[in-house]
Amino acid sequence: MNIQAGNMFSQIKRISDRIFERILAEKNIDAFNGAQGRILYVLWQEEHISLKNIADRTGLAATTLTSMIDRMEHSGLVIRIPDQNDRRQILLALTDKARNLRQDYTAVSEQMTKIVYAGFSTEEILLCESMLQRIHDNLKQYG
Repeated sequence: MNIQAGNMFSQIKRISDRIFERILAEKNIDAFNGAQGRILYVLWQEEHISLKNIADRTGLAATTLTSMIDRMEHSGLVIRIPDQNDRRQILLALTDKARNLRQDYTAVSEQMTKIVYAGFSTEEILLCESMLQRIHDNLKQYG
């Protein structure tokens, strides 16, 4: 048996990132890129969270995240807020500009989902999602 999961994950990530960026361009969405969209997605779920928390939820390295947050702050998408319970901690919050982009992100994400699962039955989608979650959990537990 020739197992190629690592290679397949890398290829899927690379291709899907490229398609996501193309869909953004087709829809004339230039307020954020795909990686920034992942950060926005986390903040749309829960605001006022730490950079470490965002790094954990997005899988982005802290060094990458810091420079991305700098650009997003400069673009008026996020603001840094001191944590009132821990002065050493900085929390992130969305601006109104970023909140208004949620619908655009959702439209792109829905289009990506249709592309990814084209030809899949509902049962196959649920099975795939379940297996991916197990792989994710295995990797998180190991890493």
